[in-house]
Amino acid sequence: MTMSMLSSFVSKRLRDARYKLLGDGSYFGEIPSLKGVWANAKNIEDCRKELKSALEDWILFSVKESGSIPGLRIGTDRRKMLKHA
Repeated sequence: MTMSMLSSFVSKRLRDARYKLLGDGSYFGEIPSLKGVWANAKNIEDCRKELKSALEDWILFSVKESGSIPGLRIGTDRRKMLKHA
């Protein structure tokens, strides 16, 4: 997997994030398609940063537990895998 694939995955998921202002004046953010990826902070920018960190942790946990990242398909050009004699 290249870093650009991972960066693209993170960026796409963060675009799907939903934020709401809570009654106490703090912000709650979540990525609805990824169970357990959420954050809460005093302002929207900190909430975005915390949500990105939560997503990165989720990715690491997913790889550790299952060896893959749900929702990320890694394509391989099998022609490049062939050795030339």
